[in-house]
Amino acid sequence: MIVADTNTIAYLYLPTAQTDDVVALLHKDPYWVAPLLWRSEFRNILALYSKKGIVDLSTAIAMQSQAEQQLAEHEYTVNSMDVLALAADSGCSAYDCEFISLAKSLKLKLITGDKKLIQLFPETAMTAGDYLLAES
Repeated sequence: MIVADTNTIAYLYLPTAQTDDVVALLHKDPYWVAPLLWRSEFRNILALYSKKGIVDLSTAIAMQSQAEQQLAEHEYTVNSMDVLALAADSGCSAYDCEFISLAKSLKLKLITGDKKLIQLFPETAMTAGDYLLAES
């Protein structure tokens, strides 16, 4: 089981350089969890892709629906005090710290492409590729 940040979820649905690793991760460890925040962040990514003409609205809606089904019953609220403390200590956004907080509270790895999170929280955050290497 892993905590997936919104970018990791997006890499699964939108073609990127990280997509192959994220697909391999899903096959290796299909049980992903995330804070509820992921929904709003993913909608924002899909809205941006739709505005830029990269995906049409019906595709964006289908992607959001499929992602929500995938994470159904695997979404968590996080402790606000923990999130704020992590943000104050690290200088990261509270949004990013929701994912770190969840990973720490569940004693799981956060899979992210965010280099700053990986640098500041190396015991918690890693890329999908690094996770696959560590687990093989």
